[in-house]
Amino acid sequence: MSLIKKILKIVVVLIILLFVGVWLFVRALKPVYDGEIELSNIAGKVTVYYDEVGVPHINAENEEDAYRALGYVHAQDRLWQMELVRRIAAGRLSEIFGKELVRVDTFFSGLGIEEATEKTIDKLDKNSQSYQLAQSYLDGINQFMEEGATPLEFYMLGVEKEKYTLTDIYNVYGYMAFSFAVAHKTVSFLTEVKEKLGLAYFKELNGATFDNLTVIKNGTKPELKATFAKAINTLLEKLPVSPFIGSNSWVIGADKTKNGKVIFANDPHIAFSQPSVWYQSHIKTPSYEMYGFNLALTPFPLLGHNKNYAYGLTMFENDDIDFYYEQNNPDNALEYKTPVGYKKYKLINKKIKVKGDKDTTYQVKVSKHGPIMNGLIEFLDDSRPIAMQWIYTKLNNELLDLSYKMSHANSLSDFKKGARKLHAPGLNIMYGDAKNNIAWFASGKLYKYRDSLNTKLILDGASGKDEILSYLDFEENPQSINPKNNYVYSANNQPDSIAGMLYPGYYLPENRARRIENLLDAKNDFTKKDVAKMIYDVTSVTAPEIISHLIKSIDKSKFSPSEKKALQILKTWNGLFAKESVAPVVYNRVWYEFVKNTFKDEMGVALEQFVSTPLEEKVVASLVKREKSVWWDDVTTKDKKETKQEIVTKSFKNAILFLQGQLGENVYDWRWERVASVEYEHAIGKAGGLLRKLFNVGPFETVGGDQVINNQIYKIDSTGYYKITAGPSTRRVIDFSDVENSIAIVPTGQSGNVFSTYYKDQTQRYLDGEFVKMKLNEKEIKKTENILIFLPKN
Repeated sequence: MSLIKKILKIVVVLIILLFVGVWLFVRALKPVYDGEIELSNIAGKVTVYYDEVGVPHINAENEEDAYRALGYVHAQDRLWQMELVRRIAAGRLSEIFGKELVRVDTFFSGLGIEEATEKTIDKLDKNSQSYQLAQSYLDGINQFMEEGATPLEFYMLGVEKEKYTLTDIYNVYGYMAFSFAVAHKTVSFLTEVKEKLGLAYFKELNGATFDNLTVIKNGTKPELKATFAKAINTLLEKLPVSPFIGSNSWVIGADKTKNGKVIFANDPHIAFSQPSVWYQSHIKTPSYEMYGFNLALTPFPLLGHNKNYAYGLTMFENDDIDFYYEQNNPDNALEYKTPVGYKKYKLINKKIKVKGDKDTTYQVKVSKHGPIMNGLIEFLDDSRPIAMQWIYTKLNNELLDLSYKMSHANSLSDFKKGARKLHAPGLNIMYGDAKNNIAWFASGKLYKYRDSLNTKLILDGASGKDEILSYLDFEENPQSINPKNNYVYSANNQPDSIAGMLYPGYYLPENRARRIENLLDAKNDFTKKDVAKMIYDVTSVTAPEIISHLIKSIDKSKFSPSEKKALQILKTWNGLFAKESVAPVVYNRVWYEFVKNTFKDEMGVALEQFVSTPLEEKVVASLVKREKSVWWDDVTTKDKKETKQEIVTKSFKNAILFLQGQLGENVYDWRWERVASVEYEHAIGKAGGLLRKLFNVGPFETVGGDQVINNQIYKIDSTGYYKITAGPSTRRVIDFSDVENSIAIVPTGQSGNVFSTYYKDQTQRYLDGEFVKMKLNEKEIKKTENILIFLPKN
């Protein structure tokens, strides 16, 4: 017995030691939000006041010290996020995740971002304030990395620490710019439709209205593969960080607000992840103040405000990527045809390090237009060389100066000087100030081709006829300053004509834009509370219209009681996507069946790529209004030509049958909350199991739908469940009549450290449409108990 007791005592002691060891380890990994830390290269004391949601309010005597402290505190909450995002453009994800991401690394490292970064940095003015402050920010990050706690993810994946440089900042800009683009998902698909299905099908997808078209049925069905678009989508889905998608913003002029001052609202739509995309901070020195939202590894905020002005962004969605078919020299595959003869491809050798495996090497061929995509995307079945021309890598990059200027402007005209520096990605830059100015600038370097050229197709790289003819001056870009209607807005929709034309792009459907206009036009006494409610709005103006057009074509003669109930619910639906709503469930399933029955016979496997583009929603909204269309006929049936009524009726009946099997016979039980959910996934949490429980946040029920103002983005697929993967990355409302009490919220929390109090503390408030204060009042800020002081290191 004595031996057993001794063994038990030893086991108990070992368990206690284990728990103590784990507790000490976890404690050592937590961010430090109070106390004193010595920091090199600062001239004096810097005091950081952390508020109740973990936002650092940085007080310093000069900006260099402030930005050095920002780098440090940003890193201690988001170093893992910084590490991930700097690896994308450089093709270095395989170093930590293994061979699963070799294709992703091959693709991104071949786009030319690194080479463009190198050229940009060589041209930078090393004495400029933007350069100096960026270096201070990087120094703060590197000091934390050397002296602060190592993130848990670094231990788990064996990540070796490397100092951060300006190259990393510009590589982040490059990834951001590419994630805004849509051409790579759309151009190759439309080209294949035109080449394989014919001009009639292409024109309907591309926006033209053609009635009375007669199409002869083919004896054999052409097969659309959409391998290019599929490969791009697959690569982007594997990324462990968030791509950018869309956004809303509106700025209400003083004459439309109750208190006679500007109200600013913005909610950029970005793929959800954990940690959240934006890191908030408030910097104050004797000569400068800004409350900003920074991306990982960006020193200057892309969203921000102070007591004088506010600014934010939405995606312009302009066309800044073009694809070209090159023609190789039949006698030398290392040369391609130009109008003046054959020219040699530039060859760039690349190496990818792979965790637990041999290094991979490959070669990028670059024409005058850009990299040849065939070598960057596996299984591309088009033997013709396809080059990608991208304005981001083609022209001079001033993104660092742009972000500095926007966050350091002294007036509207000064701010506009910053906005005009943007070449790519295209952004709608929104502005409002305490002097009651409001403005919208569609920023980006726009250009012209010959009038008859359709840039939604792959262009001819050999003839010289499909080249850019001229670049537009910024003054020709769409913009509006203090308009008569007393508001400006953007919801990624088509802007007014530019230089006498509707500028080509991949603009999103009008759903959100129309709702914003309707709400803004309805009153002239807006308050902060009104705008906060509006930014959480979940009503679609277009969904009931689409349903109305479909209902007109349904054969109701043989409807079951359940079908009649569902139809009545749709008829009376006002477009609301609330948790208890039934109509959104029926609507989304009818949409799925309608798209499948209309397009699947022609598109085949390519349908999956079609529904991942903005084209789908635009085409459906147009198609439901037409009695005649080349798409109504099912090309797989012989001696029969299907009608719109047959397609719509079949789709409705199939939808109700599916929902009965999925959710039960009682139609009133088909509530939105049963099928829609959101989970904020961490790169490691995606592995599932205990890692999912530790790192991920959710899942949760939520409100909202695709293309309402509170945009919840999901796939409409065969499952009948809607896993929301993207939406508002923050919601901000700045009221210049009470600017110190302006409000914001992020999806999860301020910190990316899983052991931090601020890892997920905002989640439920975000889901419920609530906000927290963006504090500017010094007395209020200083009441906090969490005060971190940086002292100069001797």
